[in-house]
Amino acid sequence: MDLFEYQGKQYFAKFGIPVSAGGVAVTVDEAVKVADASQYPVVVKAQVQVGGRGKAGGIKLANNADEVRLHAGNILGMDIKGHVVKRIWVEHASDIEEEYYASFTLDRAAKKHLLMLSAQGGVEIEEVAEKDPDAIVKLHINPVDGLSEKVARQAAVDAKIPAKALDGVAKILVQLYDCFTAGDCDLAEINPLILKPTGEVHALDAKVSLDGNAEYRHPEWAEYSATEELDDREQLAREKGLQYIGLSGTVGIIANGAGLAMSTLDVVNQVGGTAANFLDIGGGANADQMAAALEVINFDKEVKSIFINIFGGITRGEEVAKGIVEAMKRVDLRAPIVIRLDGTNAEEGREILASAGIPESKLLSKPTMLEAARAAVALANGK
Repeated sequence: MDLFEYQGKQYFAKFGIPVSAGGVAVTVDEAVKVADASQYPVVVKAQVQVGGRGKAGGIKLANNADEVRLHAGNILGMDIKGHVVKRIWVEHASDIEEEYYASFTLDRAAKKHLLMLSAQGGVEIEEVAEKDPDAIVKLHINPVDGLSEKVARQAAVDAKIPAKALDGVAKILVQLYDCFTAGDCDLAEINPLILKPTGEVHALDAKVSLDGNAEYRHPEWAEYSATEELDDREQLAREKGLQYIGLSGTVGIIANGAGLAMSTLDVVNQVGGTAANFLDIGGGANADQMAAALEVINFDKEVKSIFINIFGGITRGEEVAKGIVEAMKRVDLRAPIVIRLDGTNAEEGREILASAGIPESKLLSKPTMLEAARAAVALANGK
């Protein structure tokens, strides 16, 4: 679950991370009240879960109430990359001497937490990685050991953080790691992490993604769910208990396992297609689950083909095949399916699909992920 900036800052504050005084507003009058309480000058910031707010005119400096009214009126209702601004965050403007970058996430391949730290903040970290990869320090952290202030300080030294900011950065890194672990985050990012002329180190922005699997431990997260931005497809998927993210392509994706789903998106892109979604059906693929997944995919009118990519482990191939056959009886699909079925009892599964009497115009089986991706993309392109 991705949080808005203001929610991320409120989350950071729970772990002692210093953030700017401010508040959220959904009307112009509320924005003025928050600005008056925060002391001028203030920054008026659009709250959308997409980058590029500044370039789109969604972040403005205001020196008085009249300027707040002007900027709040312009920003509320603004469309930023398809996201309509429904709320704004107004905070006291900070004096900035330097900008840094810091984040924690999980490196699944290494089975460790990953700190990324750079003395070059305030820009997209991908841009820094491309232009000056050596400017980013990457430090793997054993979850058993955690992160000490000593190790955090050395990471700051390695990232060429100036001496005057070392102690402050090290302290915030420890606090941010606490937020990441105890707060059950998938991502905790500060960009920029600023040094003020007074010598204080301060989180000027917040990007937080919470681990949905830990929601049972956090009843307070209900307030975040209430403001989460979901399109109609994502809302339907949530109602059906599916891990789904809507995208803008034409090839619908169903896979069992998040890693396989991501690989499927990559291979579709590799062969010249565009994915319409990310959908992880989980460890099972019975008729009910498959029907729910197909119903969600079918809801997207932009989908021209459906790529089902299943690698059977605990889930056996014949069970998957039976589930697909039954699901296709329940859902009147607008787009053809291409399936790649591999792993445990995959041959038996393919035999079930071949003998089900479903024409190839509706269900096409391919032996490899690459061949299936090519077929799905060709169908999506009308070939």
